[in-house]
Amino acid sequence: MEGWKIRDCCSLLPFHFFSVRFAMFWKLAYNAFAVPTMFVGFHCAGCCNPKIREGIEGRKRIFSELADQLQRARDLEKTAWFHFTSVGEFEQSKPLIEAIYAEIRIVLTFFSPSVAPNAKSYPYADAAVYLPLDTPRNAERLMRLIEPALIVFSKFDIWPNLVWKASKHDIPIIVVAGTLHAESKRLSGFARPFFRSVHRHIGVHCAISEADAVRFQELCSSEHEIVVTGDTRYEQVYRRAVSVEPDAEFFPGQGSLKRPILIAGSTYTEDERVLLPAYQLLRRNTPDNHPHLILVPHEPTPERIKEIGGHLARERLEHLCFSELTPDVDLSAVDVLIVDTVGLLAKLYRLADIAFVGGSFRGSVHNVMEPAAMAKPVILGPTIQNAHEASLLVDRGGAKLVRTAQELADAITVWLDDADARTTAGDIGKQLIEENLGAVDRTLMHLRKYI
Repeated sequence: MEGWKIRDCCSLLPFHFFSVRFAMFWKLAYNAFAVPTMFVGFHCAGCCNPKIREGIEGRKRIFSELADQLQRARDLEKTAWFHFTSVGEFEQSKPLIEAIYAEIRIVLTFFSPSVAPNAKSYPYADAAVYLPLDTPRNAERLMRLIEPALIVFSKFDIWPNLVWKASKHDIPIIVVAGTLHAESKRLSGFARPFFRSVHRHIGVHCAISEADAVRFQELCSSEHEIVVTGDTRYEQVYRRAVSVEPDAEFFPGQGSLKRPILIAGSTYTEDERVLLPAYQLLRRNTPDNHPHLILVPHEPTPERIKEIGGHLARERLEHLCFSELTPDVDLSAVDVLIVDTVGLLAKLYRLADIAFVGGSFRGSVHNVMEPAAMAKPVILGPTIQNAHEASLLVDRGGAKLVRTAQELADAITVWLDDADARTTAGDIGKQLIEENLGAVDRTLMHLRKYI
């Protein structure tokens, strides 16, 4: 028996040796090639992209800002560090953070400038800063400053050096609301071994669906805990949706909107290149009952508002900005209302007969849960693989997927002509949201093991 044990151990030595060498190879390759490439690419892109430039500026004093914030933080024994890339992933983290806030210090790191104001003003965070470039030195400095008892990655923004350094310090890591779509490059033949060298250090993957759990298993071994807990954003969105009260005062002149209302939420230029020709088709085909279009750009900067206004003027569409509204304004002859004020989308969705969700013609669809939770029929462009809930909504009939301006105009016309079909689609969306509640409690079961 003892001989067998010795022989078994000896047979494992070559495997262990090559496994360690393989992991060292990926660390070397990542830090020697990928990290410098990201640094150069990031700074080059910042020369012509204001958003990226804002992120570069925001990262200049990360460590001193973090140290100052931690000095003022609550005096609690343990710290949980949550990392997310942007607004959607922050929303997935919020209900978890708020559930454990009383028990543990909360540190937030984020990647995108779009979420920076929200994260920095979030009342349930003890500290919130940009994530610096993922170098070994930066990761080590973060570990020593924050001293986390737990690191939580939201959805998919997982950074290798953070994971490797956390493993070195025996800090547990959890992925929440984990997503790995079927076309992910992480599953490709070349990338998969690299990402296995990262995910092998993550103790728990909380996936949003069975399909995501199966794909995560391709990056992990059988000893890793991969559980289906659902998407925590359902609770967050549902709670916000049911709390939105009708409020005529927020929208001067609302009473003069006599035709149906189409809300286009979180749009980019790419979405508008399809949306506005579709709207012109609706005007020509149904001149007496074409909808009012309320256009809510994803980032209503002065430059974007000017760009949209110029395009509408060239198309000879009557338009007005939300900030220009007065109580006595008559909107009956206005085709397009441009929302140049932030924080109104949820209230506006309440007014919609149909909702179009942007981002879907640019590369990744934005939040479809919000209009669905309000029982609004939803129309989407072709790119929805980033949002599992969007696919579910389309499959069940709560949303329609379109690829061209003609298809978009046709989809709107069908729903405008059939109030019962509109209601049915809206009810399907709301039911989908309600069915998926409970992800927060299921995920908290795993977080609390480390708190």
